[in-house]
Amino acid sequence: MPNSRQARDEPENRAPVERIRPHVQRFNGAITDRDRAALLGHMPVTVWLTGLSGAGKSTIAFHLERELMSMGHACYVLDGDNIRHGLTSDLGFSKEDRRENIRRVAHVARLMNDAGLIVIAALISPMREDREMACAIIGNDSFVETYVAASANDCAKRDPKGLYAKAQAGIIESFTGVTAPYEPPENPELLVDTATLTEAASVSCVLEYLRERFLVLRR
Repeated sequence: MPNSRQARDEPENRAPVERIRPHVQRFNGAITDRDRAALLGHMPVTVWLTGLSGAGKSTIAFHLERELMSMGHACYVLDGDNIRHGLTSDLGFSKEDRRENIRRVAHVARLMNDAGLIVIAALISPMREDREMACAIIGNDSFVETYVAASANDCAKRDPKGLYAKAQAGIIESFTGVTAPYEPPENPELLVDTATLTEAASVSCVLEYLRERFLVLRR
């Protein structure tokens, strides 16, 4: 990822990347990242899938998880819709709440990476600065920004959940791609164009990248 991705100073009305609490200290156990990598057969990584609703993020995420598990790699999907049933069920869809949603998911992904797991996060995450925050939390070396590209028109035609129709009818407010903005990644580590690639080809694209960088242990 570009070196420009750094944690930013946050305005008071936004959740900071880290709140400094002098009386709370971090403790490291005796098990190292290399110990976990040797046990699991891969380096930890978070594949952060970003794109419009209906672009194919969840489909790619769960199929990629199945492929990785079949290869013997421990992994888990953090799906945006599933997360909102528990961890972030108290949040809405304002700009501030979306940012807090991403902050929490990023910290969970970081903990899972610390445990040695491969994490596949599938969230719309529409704003560049919020994805930069996620990268800062997880760590540049373990964060793979993956843009699942499909136009709003293509996604509206698919509309698997009927959300675009509801947003256009005014039933859903602040819907990304209709009444709320989406900022595409400027330099994603991976670009998966689901308008031209099949589902299998999309998954293979991500899997091949992981094979090259994370599924072979670094020496």
